[in-house]
Amino acid sequence: MWGGEYWAKKGDIDLFMWRKRLDDPASGRKRPVFFLVHGSSFSGPSGFDMQITGRDYSLMDKFAEYGFDVWTLDHECYGRSTRTDSNSDIASGAEDLDAGMKVVARETGQEHYAFYGQSSGALRAALFAQEYPHWVERLVLDAFVWTGTGSPTLTKRRENLPQFRASNTRPSDRAFFHSIFNRDKPGLSEQMVADRLADLELAMGDRIPTGTYLDMCANLPVVDPEKIACPVLIVRGEFDGIATEEDLIEFWKRLPNKDKHFSILTGQAHVAPLGINRHRFWHVVHGFLTMPPRRDI
Repeated sequence: MWGGEYWAKKGDIDLFMWRKRLDDPASGRKRPVFFLVHGSSFSGPSGFDMQITGRDYSLMDKFAEYGFDVWTLDHECYGRSTRTDSNSDIASGAEDLDAGMKVVARETGQEHYAFYGQSSGALRAALFAQEYPHWVERLVLDAFVWTGTGSPTLTKRRENLPQFRASNTRPSDRAFFHSIFNRDKPGLSEQMVADRLADLELAMGDRIPTGTYLDMCANLPVVDPEKIACPVLIVRGEFDGIATEEDLIEFWKRLPNKDKHFSILTGQAHVAPLGINRHRFWHVVHGFLTMPPRRDI
């Protein structure tokens, strides 16, 4: 497995990028690009390339094994990227991705990629597909929310809306990272995953931007499904409280491309890639990404 660090520029802001593939890019072999977009509470490498001895939690490693050239990026104010006064909202995230694509195009010689977004990362990826469609060949939206109507998670989160409006950051600690995996249905993830995530993220700081939380609590919808032209897969964990099935199905119905898919995965909650049933999640996403092209008579 080969891994490499890169940096994108968004004005004066440096955005950290991380890449995994089976062979060194110097080999000259082109592989299909799969770009992973992180959510509100942890950075790209921490969530998508988690290394735990004896466990297979790296989404990047798995899809590199499948033959993809896998990338992720730390959004502004996350991970190793520049910390600014921004609250790093959904619109800012789409701009980050556009900056990152210039690096991917330079390094791969390709200009059309598959994207995966998780939670508010799904909102970032969907808005990016809407605003910058020339980059996006296929789109996977996981733990997605559209209008937020009836969402148990967002109803509870809105209790803190005055804090999200008053400050561009919010505190994080070890208990917070455990809460991510326990709020919907405890028992669908291993405790070691929350501990490892806390170790990785708290080593980089104990404050997280509020922009995506503010958008999800007060500004939805931020995406128009009728403006997303590419094929789309929506993946929903059975117990995920971020959105209702009705909210997601209505979004799915309005997608104009008829090559669209909706999958509900039992035994999953909000963070499918880090759950005990992640192998089923891999299977569904891999099938969508490798679907044979349509033939016309």
